[in-house]
Amino acid sequence: MKLMYITNNPQIALIAQKAGVDRIFIDMEYIGKDLRQGGMDTVQNHHTLEDITAIRKVLTKSELLVRINPMHDSSDVFSSSEEEIEAVIKAKADIIMLPYFKTACEVKRFLKAVNGRCKTLLLFETAESVENIDEILELDGIDEVFIGLNDLSLSYGYKFMFEPLANGTVEKIADKFKGKNFSFGFGGIARLGEGTLSSEKIISEHYRLGSTCVILSRSFCNANDVTDEKVLGELFENEVKRIRVYEQFCSSQTEEFFNKNKADVKAAVEIICK
Repeated sequence: MKLMYITNNPQIALIAQKAGVDRIFIDMEYIGKDLRQGGMDTVQNHHTLEDITAIRKVLTKSELLVRINPMHDSSDVFSSSEEEIEAVIKAKADIIMLPYFKTACEVKRFLKAVNGRCKTLLLFETAESVENIDEILELDGIDEVFIGLNDLSLSYGYKFMFEPLANGTVEKIADKFKGKNFSFGFGGIARLGEGTLSSEKIISEHYRLGSTCVILSRSFCNANDVTDEKVLGELFENEVKRIRVYEQFCSSQTEEFFNKNKADVKAAVEIICK
């Protein structure tokens, strides 16, 4: 799977790249995010165009992914989506991620603004986007798709971010993606052996569903807590290797293994949500 890590620190980006992280993730989304995620223990980064430029300078292997704001018009507070997209492309992003859309019209506006100048990645994280998924996936210019579990769970009124994985929602969406031959991913993972729902269980579900991409979460490595670059480098190298070893294990497992893991995930989430 492609591993993604969110940072605007060039030194940390270099460490992650050296360890084999496939994509460095700049997160510029802030419009409306505080309102819908208020009170949750979620990361709200509000990275900038200057961060894109700084990270672009140091990357030689990893791709540069930028999450922009949801589609919006200009106001006294911020520029329009079209202006934002233009600036991100000029800063040489490899991939632009569109978050929190609900309709095909929003996606069409996004794709028109990008106009094939870099890769596009749609973040399905609203109930409305799922309702309109067939119309959205018919649009030309979509390169990849991703399921955002935090906001999707909020949108459906769930208690826990992995409920959509346990109750079949992610699988239904994934089937739509696979039906259109889109590469897709979902959610994030902590280090192996850690997480409210163990990363091994989640990675096994990625393999069962055919996912090809995942975010390394704050629980994987909170770089703010590790100030020694050597220690941070060793952590990244060791933990990425452990993920790759577990992926090799998953790639050789039978349908019986994955069916049991699916049942285990459902049971674990039901306990967490009680």
